[in-house]
Amino acid sequence: MRSLFPVFPVTEETAGEAAGEAAGAVDPGATGVAAAADGGGEGREWSLDELADRYAYPPGDTPWLRANMVSTLDGAAQHDGRSQPISCPADMRIFGTLRGLADAVLVGAETVRLEGYRPARAREAFAARRAAAGQGPAPAIAVVSGSLDLDFTLPLFTEPLVPTLIVTGPGAPASRVREAEKAGARIVVAGEGRRVDPAAAVRGLAELGLTRLLTEGGPRLLGQIVAAGVLDEMCVTISPMLAAGDAQRIASGPSVPVPQRLRLASLLEEDGFLFCRYRRT
Repeated sequence: MRSLFPVFPVTEETAGEAAGEAAGAVDPGATGVAAAADGGGEGREWSLDELADRYAYPPGDTPWLRANMVSTLDGAAQHDGRSQPISCPADMRIFGTLRGLADAVLVGAETVRLEGYRPARAREAFAARRAAAGQGPAPAIAVVSGSLDLDFTLPLFTEPLVPTLIVTGPGAPASRVREAEKAGARIVVAGEGRRVDPAAAVRGLAELGLTRLLTEGGPRLLGQIVAAGVLDEMCVTISPMLAAGDAQRIASGPSVPVPQRLRLASLLEEDGFLFCRYRRT
């Protein structure tokens, strides 16, 4: 990842650091964010350890749910039904880092079908960090589905390092639940009828010891999470592209009575892409 800089200071502390950087006193080890100048203006590639430090979860056992999405300048979360065309290598490095830190990745069933989701893989770069945190070799993928309309012959269910989870309501079709369990998936019941309640899903995963949570959407699931008031952190990549068309926003579905205000935690840039991280106030 090259030319990745903090765009502007977001706290009094980082404002002081920025002043030091302007005077040529860059200290990349201070916060993990300003691994910037190599004497010139080009910057250097950040290590995965530096990214992991920057995106570390808050300490403690309280569940923390962050989202990671990408959006074009005109608000499209996808192009031709997929997010990859509006992404970039730096976005994928951050994507991999966020996965490398998570206990579980929540994803909607429609996104599993459209994006061809596979099991999360173990990555040597995060092995020591995960072991020290008491985590398994890779995060579990937790598919949110009320109907369990899923293909259980896919690698997501047949080849995971850790069992794939299915978060569903108590009214899910019993035959599909049996098929899922036969395929090796673990069922987490959270909600009423076939409807999954995001707050109950967070509690259910926490009861399994999965408190560092990441959701990668899709837009419908993220919209439900936002409406339920359980999103703690929003990581969004702003892609310097225009897509037009009728693509979804990063969140869709039920609205909230009053828009929720988040606090800017960090803002990075590379090749015109902005990597924003907001936290609840």
